[in-house]
Amino acid sequence: MKFSRRSFLAGVAAATAATVVPKGRAQAALADDSYATLIDLTRCDGCPGKDTPACVSACRRHNASRFPEPDPAMLKDYWPQKSHEDWSGRRELTERLTPYNWLFVQKVTVEVDGQPQELTIPRRCMHCDNPPCVKLCPFGTAKKDKDGPVHIDPSLCFGGAKCRTVCPWDVPQRQAGVGVYTYLDPAPVGGGVMYKCDLCRDDLARGEKPACMTACPQGAMHIGHRQDILRQAEALAVSYSGHLYGKTEHGGTATLYVSKVPFDQIDAALRQGTDSAKVMRLHSPENALEKQSTLAKAALLAPVAGVVGAFAATVSKREKNDEK
Repeated sequence: MKFSRRSFLAGVAAATAATVVPKGRAQAALADDSYATLIDLTRCDGCPGKDTPACVSACRRHNASRFPEPDPAMLKDYWPQKSHEDWSGRRELTERLTPYNWLFVQKVTVEVDGQPQELTIPRRCMHCDNPPCVKLCPFGTAKKDKDGPVHIDPSLCFGGAKCRTVCPWDVPQRQAGVGVYTYLDPAPVGGGVMYKCDLCRDDLARGEKPACMTACPQGAMHIGHRQDILRQAEALAVSYSGHLYGKTEHGGTATLYVSKVPFDQIDAALRQGTDSAKVMRLHSPENALEKQSTLAKAALLAPVAGVVGAFAATVSKREKNDEK
């Protein structure tokens, strides 16, 4: 995205107007045939023999053109902090979520009937039914489509990272040196852009499956209409005498896991010997939307969101018109 002085002034004018005429952000209601996904942990084997699991490789190839390319001159600390998040030198890292890796396979050893059992768990955005990242994003750049995917608009994101703060699984990851904020430097409004899985929403719109699912050699991941997937997940859990995760956790998500091993045991194993703040857990998180104090803070940020959001949207639209 390119910016000019004329675009900047137009954005400032629109931002000023936005403080006079406030507008609410609407979230699309989930359609009856919205998508959900099923991940069968009994089938997932982590692709032994491969340097990188097939689903992870497919995701990276498919989204490579959308990965951030930071401006080295804009890799500055987040005011007033004395740090910034730069993953551009660690692009090949596949053992966790990063702005360059939106899916990873988590490995954990769980003791089952006295015997150690290794589980491999594909991890990415859960695509919550009522996502706090969407409700509480002060810039209004996180959205949930009516057919299920939750996504972040990189052209409007300022990298404030509130989406990650309120996410129970700490999914969105920030890259400094990119995004609209670089053109407002040194305005203290964030520091980059947040990135995460969007369930290959453009492919879904064309009737195609997400890249990770078509690449899985074990058929461990499935996508379909929500009620169909829920029925499949429940039936699979019964057939395994197993357990279901995602149906009620955090108010429900569009990602359902089925496992023969109880998820509380998996979560305990994930936390064992690890700083729990640094591990992507499988737990029963508290819903941030139910915290009145959090909502109150979000409300206080609303005027700032109006100004910033209007500026970014106007600049983007103006530049697109200039290019025609």
